[in-house]
Amino acid sequence: MNKNLLVGIAALLLVSFSFSLSIFAEEIISSESIESSTGHTADDVFNLEILVGIAHWLTGIGTIVLAVALIRTFKHMEVVSQMTSIETEYRLRPWIGPTGSITKMDESISDDCQFDITIKNYGEIPAKGVTAKFVKSNEPLSRKSFQSSDVVSYELGPVMPTMEKHYWFFINSDEWKKADSGAESLFIGLYFEYDVSGKKSGYGMLSEYNATSKNFVHKEMWIDQ
Repeated sequence: MNKNLLVGIAALLLVSFSFSLSIFAEEIISSESIESSTGHTADDVFNLEILVGIAHWLTGIGTIVLAVALIRTFKHMEVVSQMTSIETEYRLRPWIGPTGSITKMDESISDDCQFDITIKNYGEIPAKGVTAKFVKSNEPLSRKSFQSSDVVSYELGPVMPTMEKHYWFFINSDEWKKADSGAESLFIGLYFEYDVSGKKSGYGMLSEYNATSKNFVHKEMWIDQ
């Protein structure tokens, strides 16, 4: 808990305690001595002491209520501060991810089959540099597959908020024919890496081509942050 809050609570409790002491002191004052010095009767003095006592007790209760209110206020401020920190961490940052599925292009710029996937920055902060990574295999892939020497990397550059970019990857034509006919399995992995506050973030997906439905089925998708 905040040290300033503890000091404030201690001070308020001390004030309340002092009022209680003053009430106790008023009660032990001799009615005869007050009557002789002020000229009031004992009944007047007694009534006056009751009013003073009530005032002190009400002040003490008010002090306690104030202390409770301060505690609740500081707790609320702590919650708001935590929410602001979370909002800053998760909202005011880039978020890179795909906008749709993987599609095979009708025409290719090479002899290999060309595929396209569109990514978008869903965050409110630009992604200064996005690197696309692609890996393929006839065996199932895992997240560790992106650490192998077979990974193909390509710099996509900065991606502004709400901005979309296309990434193309290529698969050997003979290999694609076998996968498309169902003769061989085809697994691919895509990973989009970018920096956030000096730390690496990224979106990854592992997919398998389904020869029956003629599309890539995502087996695993994740976000590193």
